[in-house]
Amino acid sequence: MKLGDLVAVVADKAVLSPEAAAREVSDLAQDSRQVKPGSLFIAVRGFHSDGHQFIAQAAQQGAAAVIAEQGQWPKPAGNTPVVLVPDSRRALAQLSAAFYGYPSRRLRLIGITGTNGKTTTTYLIKAVLEATGSRAGLIGTIDYRIGGRVYPAPNTTPESLDLQRLLAEMVEFGAKYCVMEVSSHALALGRTEGCEFDAAGFTNLTQDHLDFHKDMGAYLQAKLRLFTGLSPEACAVVNLDDPSSAAVVNATKAKVITTGFSERADVRPLGAIEHGINGLAFEALVPQGTVRVESSLVGKHNVYNILTAIGVCTALGIADADISRGLSTMRAVPGRMETVDEGQPFGVVVDYAHTEDALVRLLEAVREITPKRVITVFGCGGDRDRTKRPKMGAAAIAGSDVVIVTSDNPRMEDPSAIISEIEAGFIGRGAKVSQDAGPRVGSGKKPYYVLPDRSEAVAAAVRMALPGDVVVLAGKGHEDYQLIGEKKAHFDDREAARAELRNIMADRGSRTP
Repeated sequence: MKLGDLVAVVADKAVLSPEAAAREVSDLAQDSRQVKPGSLFIAVRGFHSDGHQFIAQAAQQGAAAVIAEQGQWPKPAGNTPVVLVPDSRRALAQLSAAFYGYPSRRLRLIGITGTNGKTTTTYLIKAVLEATGSRAGLIGTIDYRIGGRVYPAPNTTPESLDLQRLLAEMVEFGAKYCVMEVSSHALALGRTEGCEFDAAGFTNLTQDHLDFHKDMGAYLQAKLRLFTGLSPEACAVVNLDDPSSAAVVNATKAKVITTGFSERADVRPLGAIEHGINGLAFEALVPQGTVRVESSLVGKHNVYNILTAIGVCTALGIADADISRGLSTMRAVPGRMETVDEGQPFGVVVDYAHTEDALVRLLEAVREITPKRVITVFGCGGDRDRTKRPKMGAAAIAGSDVVIVTSDNPRMEDPSAIISEIEAGFIGRGAKVSQDAGPRVGSGKKPYYVLPDRSEAVAAAVRMALPGDVVVLAGKGHEDYQLIGEKKAHFDDREAARAELRNIMADRGSRTP
């Protein structure tokens, strides 16, 4: 692609000489280490490094040209043309979409945003779309999927260059749809600019990511960007029961389908909801009739996810029978109320819940199916929103019979300092905290333990479980690592629980006469 044709999509671009405009661009790069002869290097200011510091390196490696921000690169780069733009991150998104031929225009793109429920909702929609015989790609927190190809997901929503590359690969694969989780970070940073969405779903808005957005108002405004960008021909599917739903509806010029338990919702449960350890069953009212829902998912919060999926699929024109069949085929999402079963007489559930609202919903769902105690293991991530820590502590002690506070991903923070902030939520509920080595006393005289080593915490929870109890391992879900300091160590709640369960079952077997 000619440099002149490509940079024509960037607003306020510098004027190129005819020689520079005729240069051939073979690929794009925002990482100077990936620059090769013919690359267009886009210098982006990141959170940890500034791409402008590597312009000279990119030029030496044969970059066809460089995109830089005005005021950030006053020096020439030899014979390498430098195009100055007001915002290089925004230019990266625009250039990426143009370089890959605007792939979102060649498939039907569905975006799901909200604090909780994005991953499960995208999996549900993908299952329905594939039940129609269509190919569908998936981009989200757990991984990126294109047919049988599965890529690791460093971000819930990829950087704009990676995103457009993935969409182009989906088009090449023959996908008719792409279902994508759209994070608030991605929206605030413009990663989805250049994407044209056919439908967008809003699940809910509760406290999270305030380390980045600073306050709930800014967090909401980031989410709204997905809906302000929808065309009148697109559809917005909005959870009417969420307090922020009115702001979402008012922000969009797209057609709106509402979901929820409210009698005013376009998509809502009709009659009683059957629920238990084996899943959910109910009739959903939709604008064109009813959809029978039989799902292996557990808990009221998953009713909301199912309703959002139904709303999106209805907006896409999927037949009721296909929606019903697709929902029934979706078994489980990795790390979302995922059970670990080694034949033990109690339950073990692993879930990604890492916000106050998600933890409340998770524990409510577990309580519905637990005849005995709920034993919860959780922590909070370091270098992230500190204000949610005591709130999560309060949610855990309120919804559990026993709580074990441990480490999540402490990153560069002291794990004991994070735990102390979580404990403030126990104290705030009238707890009397003892300082001995045994269980401390939480709200309502419930015992809680502090075990900073997560593997020890998981083992202790499994060891103390009795028949009929359920152990809940919350916060990490599908993650198979722990970030401690600058190190990324392998750790998986499911593996840790399974190993301890096997030890227990082996011990019991050895004691059998």
